[in-house]
Amino acid sequence: MKKLTINDIDVHGKRVLVRVDFNVPLDEKQNITDDTRIVESLPTIKKILSSGGKAILMSHLGRPKGKPKPEFSLKPVAARLEKLLGTKVYFAADCIGEPAESAVAALKEGECLLLENLRYHNEEEANDPGFAKSLAKLGDVYVNDAFGSAHRAHASTEGVTKFISVCVAGLLMQKELEYLGAAVDNPVRPFTAILGGAKISGKIDVIQNLLSKVDTLIIGGGMAYTFYKAQGLEIGKSLLEADKVELAGQILADVKKKAVKFLLPVDCVVASDFKNDAERKVVAKDMIPATWQALDIGPATIELFSNEVKKSKTVVWNGPMGVFEFPNFAVGTNAVARALVEATKQGTTTIVGGGDSAAAITQAGMAKGVTHVSTGGGASLEFLEGKVLPGVAALTDKK
Repeated sequence: MKKLTINDIDVHGKRVLVRVDFNVPLDEKQNITDDTRIVESLPTIKKILSSGGKAILMSHLGRPKGKPKPEFSLKPVAARLEKLLGTKVYFAADCIGEPAESAVAALKEGECLLLENLRYHNEEEANDPGFAKSLAKLGDVYVNDAFGSAHRAHASTEGVTKFISVCVAGLLMQKELEYLGAAVDNPVRPFTAILGGAKISGKIDVIQNLLSKVDTLIIGGGMAYTFYKAQGLEIGKSLLEADKVELAGQILADVKKKAVKFLLPVDCVVASDFKNDAERKVVAKDMIPATWQALDIGPATIELFSNEVKKSKTVVWNGPMGVFEFPNFAVGTNAVARALVEATKQGTTTIVGGGDSAAAITQAGMAKGVTHVSTGGGASLEFLEGKVLPGVAALTDKK
């Protein structure tokens, strides 16, 4: 960590302005359906409270498009956080202005306050300096613990740091950067990356950055079929990015020049239709029927990929192997998750990079069995691309 962290500063008696990621899923009745992101932020919040700091938390929730909308209120989050912390969590009806300022002024040492949704103001996403200054007025020091938003230069992640002199990483941010940073820059080898998901277009930069770093690159999910097409194979009605076939061919040519093992599925589960109960069968990669579509990896591929994972010492996984939302086509994704859990038991460092892969491993009940599940989908992808995250770059450097 080249940046200061919360462990490097004394917060006693200070107003600690913390950017957290409480963008949690809610049902129609405003009940939180998954509180992982709140739970992940607890170590930082507890550290501030036990050190006698005043914790002032800010977050966005959903896309209210710059207007107060009750369905995007952080009130239910304050209630859940209160339960998890076992201490009173105060709530301010706005994140700036009189409601926020008076709530902060009333706060005592060791107390916690959650501000209302940052995105009730358009100025948040616009990184408006005036809005950032209004947020900065609320704190003496700033802590960014929202890795999931670190790839965005918003007022609460980047702008605010221009008006507060001490800006540090929270414990979750530190953990994310240390795991992902070590994996990408200094992995214990063999190092394997597994990339899945629907589209090559979202992962081109990741593929190109990782090709020079990994020992093995495994490709699954919808983007595998664009690679098949580049090899001249029939893919039926499988997902295809027609404008990326040439690029896939270029990547295949590049791989031949590098000492990288590049694995594509050798068989797949094809379906007569895009639905869970569609007729399905396993076929070799060069036997996809013209009117069917591939929706998962097949058993031979599961064995191939799983064996590779178990031989590795560092594994990064981003993106499902098939349409995991359909139970009948979640077999490959769940099998890869199981292989990661088994490898972890043997001492392999296994990192699941946010988004759909985090959802998939959580859905399969195996999230606790891997080394680290990232809380940031877009942020972890950009990190794997080798990009600088604005929310991290803005923090104070260690001397």
